Amino acid sequence: MPGQFLSAIILLLLVVDPFGNVPVVNTLLADVPATRRRRVIVRECGIAFLLLAAFMLFGPEILLVMHLSETSLSIAGGVILFMIAIRMVFANPEGPFGLEPSRGEPFIVPLAIPLISGPSALATVMLLASKDPRQIGMILGALVATMAIATVVLLAGERLQRWMGDRGMQAMARLMGLILTAIAVEMLLGGIRMFVEGLK
Repeated sequence: MPGQFLSAIILLLLVVDPFGNVPVVNTLLADVPATRRRRVIVRECGIAFLLLAAFMLFGPEILLVMHLSETSLSIAGGVILFMIAIRMVFANPEGPFGLEPSRGEPFIVPLAIPLISGPSALATVMLLASKDPRQIGMILGALVATMAIATVVLLAGERLQRWMGDRGMQAMARLMGLILTAIAVEMLLGGIRMFVEGLK
């Protein structure tokens, strides 16, 4: 149980990618007064958490309504994760989603969606929930821990960027991208394995 919990946190941290998002969040909030930034980050992380929790809790029902199988979700999630991981490895100045700086205070888009709770994170929480519905409490706890860590990292974003520098942040994002690439391939192979077994 502790091993599964820690594994879920690591996986969710990789797809949420708070360290890789720090430079993008700092850029997006450049025009927001310093006294307001903390509230904006906490609000956006809260919205992202609610969205991810909704997809986690109602993931099986969403799959059923849309006539999607766990196999297709695993393959699609693996493809999405792989594409985002590649963009993390080959660092993009606008972040893995190619977001451009905006003026004013962002609301929901693009911070909560797709920066924090992007397609890879949504697919991952749905896949975790559909694999073993009995562990939904543990997975939800892992999501709470993950979002708490992500919020703390983003709140300390300016200090982290000053301390680590742009190259240090890029190196961290690339390292997380490399690990995420391996997870994406494993998820993709798992989906293909389920598909092949279903043909027998």
